Amino acid sequence: GYRLERLPRVDRAVLRLATSELLYADEEDVPPKAAVNEAIEVAKQFGTEESGRFVNGVLGKIIRRRDELRAARKA
Repeated sequence: GYRLERLPRVDRAVLRLATSELLYADEEDVPPKAAVNEAIEVAKQFGTEESGRFVNGVLGKIIRRRDELRAARKA
């Protein structure tokens, strides 16, 4: 229920980058786990105390939704 303007700028930037990697990069070049782990580390280092957990949760949801959409397209 957050508005994007309420999120810390670092969190927004990390989420934008990681989301683009998850949705558009070839999984052989950028494995999803690597993209998420790197995003979490950057969020922890430069964001707030809660940034790592928040970024992890959002990216996890994006991966699940992406996989659901891919499965639906194949069916």
